[in-house]
Amino acid sequence: MTDAVNEVLNRIEQQKVEPALPDDIKALPLLQMAYRGQVKLTPQQMRAAVESLPFENPKLSAMAVTRMDDKSFAAALDRAIERSQSPLVMNALPAPEAPQHPASELKGVMPRLDRRF
Repeated sequence: MTDAVNEVLNRIEQQKVEPALPDDIKALPLLQMAYRGQVKLTPQQMRAAVESLPFENPKLSAMAVTRMDDKSFAAALDRAIERSQSPLVMNALPAPEAPQHPASELKGVMPRLDRRF
């Protein structure tokens, strides 16, 4: 009977021993191993792996590729600077003029303002 109890206790002790994590493993494979049940992470290890993901794996972003035919980037930049400094003449709307009222019309009864404002 004591042999059976010792055997069960030995199995429990073997299950408690967690495998050491490799030094060169990155966060993404470590988290994949965790959700597949291959490794049991402590809460501190889990949080550290989640927080380090953005620093180990770059985000995908869009990139434009263009060809400058017979024009250099510097010339195009100079033209853009000139365009931004010149006033907009084309398609400019004239400023609306405020209607002119004589002073006699403005001396009418002013509406009473509410005290809350």
